[in-house]
Amino acid sequence: MSCRKQIYEGKAKILYEGPEPGTLVQYFKDDATAFNAQKKATLDGKGVLNNRISEFIMMRLMEIGIPTHFIRRLNMREQLIKKVEIVPLEVICRNVAAGTMSKRLGIEEGEKLPRSVVEFCLKRDDLGDPLIAEEHIYAFGWASQGELDEIIAMTLRINDYLQGLFAGIGIKLIDFKLEFGRLEHPDGLGGHMIVLADEISPDSCRLWDRETDKKLDKDRFRRDLGDVTEAYTEVATRLGILKPNPTSANISVISSND
Repeated sequence: MSCRKQIYEGKAKILYEGPEPGTLVQYFKDDATAFNAQKKATLDGKGVLNNRISEFIMMRLMEIGIPTHFIRRLNMREQLIKKVEIVPLEVICRNVAAGTMSKRLGIEEGEKLPRSVVEFCLKRDDLGDPLIAEEHIYAFGWASQGELDEIIAMTLRINDYLQGLFAGIGIKLIDFKLEFGRLEHPDGLGGHMIVLADEISPDSCRLWDRETDKKLDKDRFRRDLGDVTEAYTEVATRLGILKPNPTSANISVISSND
């Protein structure tokens, strides 16, 4: 990695200049952060698991026509992605009350919402990624109305698909965070298209076991529940990415095909 030009480093990933124009290499770190990076740790193998899980989900979404920045996985920790202009929004889709929604609105955690709710936060770590309204987005030009309509429609379609995917392996999709980017239209006629960017993994989703409500996501780190990589490994195993290992939760079983 030392011979490549680093473009950006975030809390969980590093972006490097890609091998071809218009591409980047996305490297998944083992770092875990919570509460706007006030809580930090290194969890061996977390980046490997998130790389594989995000690859799996991105590929499935592309199969149903969701445009993404994903090109292909390069190795255990890296993906080749399209270089996009990130829309400065975090898009949160909620199916069940949890986390900040429960605290803000006084709704008991675990209560199913009457309908899926899409929320927006401004991507500003220095401000704590504040919750914003659609009017803020239009007023400050963070996205046009057409772009936001597309983002909302895509988010709800992704939600429908992921709920079914996870339900099939005994997991409830409580909520999840998405990011989107602008990519030049491939037809060469000018303008931009909106594509799904970043990652989809237990770092960005709340995933609960359907029978026990056991948390299989980053809340295990946020709430000091322990066994974080073991929970991520369980998600990967249920998705069929890993083969069940009856003697250990060690993720070394991933390496056979890399």
